[in-house]
Amino acid sequence: MRTRRPLSPAPAGRPSWRRRRLDPDHALGLRLTVAAAAAFLILVPFALLTLLVLGAWAPLRRLDNAVTDALHSYAQDHPAWVVLMRIWTEVFAPMPLRAVAVLLVVWLVRRGARRLALWAATTMIVGGLIGPLLKLLVGRDRPELLDPVARAAGYSFPSGHALNATLAAGVLLLVLLPYAGRGLGRAALWVGAVLLTVVTGLSRVALGVHFTSDVLGGWLLGVAVVAATTAAFTSWRAHTGRRPVRPTRDGLAPEVERQPGAA
Repeated sequence: MRTRRPLSPAPAGRPSWRRRRLDPDHALGLRLTVAAAAAFLILVPFALLTLLVLGAWAPLRRLDNAVTDALHSYAQDHPAWVVLMRIWTEVFAPMPLRAVAVLLVVWLVRRGARRLALWAATTMIVGGLIGPLLKLLVGRDRPELLDPVARAAGYSFPSGHALNATLAAGVLLLVLLPYAGRGLGRAALWVGAVLLTVVTGLSRVALGVHFTSDVLGGWLLGVAVVAATTAAFTSWRAHTGRRPVRPTRDGLAPEVERQPGAA
């Protein structure tokens, strides 16, 4: 009777695929795994929110209507507030933010940071294409209000203003962090990015042209896109032997600030 030969262990110099993904000594595999998990975790709440919107979930609908009605009543009694929100939403609309992103890309190319410029352009383009596509797929109507203080065309979910503000804030933050130094400079940059994202989204609800869940969906989708493209860029850095960075602390390519042509 023939006996089975025991399975030979994997060669010592060639760990299994799973071990390479989770082994700290194989930094690229570990970073890819962590980045993929993070992007997935961000997309999960967005996917859940989308399903709730598609299913017209009653608690979410009641919350959206309650917030919209309260802010609409406030806007009708405070014309100056409406003017402020209109100015903000126009200044930080998708097209002006895309124009700023184009200027940033041109500046990075002139400094020789072509990879970083490609990352910035890809982030804005991918997010800018996904948003309108999801609007068509979901097909949610905008709030219907008596005596509205503002109007907007097209479908409602997710908010394009909230999405593009999140994309632009993420791109500007991760590119400019190396120039902010430490302490107050870095904190000011973070505060500016958060204000750009949050106030732009809230202005759409304040003007009654979006539900709260539309804005939340735009924020979640924008963060997911920035996280995914950032993961791809940091993986490229590791693959080419560049020193590891913490994007939220150091920016994506801190060497660009010191030495043009390094990224």
